[in-house]
Amino acid sequence: MIVFTSTDSNFERDTSTGVTLVDFYAPWCGPCQIMWPILEELAKEIGTRARIMKHNVDNEPIIPQTLWIRSIPTLIIYKDGTPVQKLMGIHEVWELTKIIESHLS
Repeated sequence: MIVFTSTDSNFERDTSTGVTLVDFYAPWCGPCQIMWPILEELAKEIGTRARIMKHNVDNEPIIPQTLWIRSIPTLIIYKDGTPVQKLMGIHEVWELTKIIESHLS
């Protein structure tokens, strides 16, 4: 499984069905860079049960502005288009897996 790229134009479509974790990040952000391999491992762990996406707040600023994203990394979990959980900072694979699985049923 791969980590998908989220853009302002595909965001609503890609978060509208199922469970999706969106990581709001910037390339210059140190903690965001630490999250990258964690998200890749998470995508492998979670497989097709949920979608893992990254959204660059510098290149695609509209969605982060509408969501009032003020610090990065910010992770928002969506279920069928509705935000169900918001996390900030660095999180481990096991923790994110457990959180995503709690929203799958």
